[in-house]
Amino acid sequence: METYSLLREFADSWMLLALFLFFVGMVIFVMRPGSTKTYSDVANIPFRHDDKPAAAGDTPARARDAKEA
Repeated sequence: METYSLLREFADSWMLLALFLFFVGMVIFVMRPGSTKTYSDVANIPFRHDDKPAAAGDTPARARDAKEA
């Protein structure tokens, strides 16, 4: 059996199953109890500086230095 055919059969069967199980596992991981706070905090990152939007080149260190000055 040539390499291409062997890899093709593997991809069509076991790899498809492995990737499907990985997908289901990730969905369960994201929807687990207790993850709401983590993901809602991450979802609000764009709105943290509503009064003064961050400039294009600002990094957290530069923003901290500007506050101290």
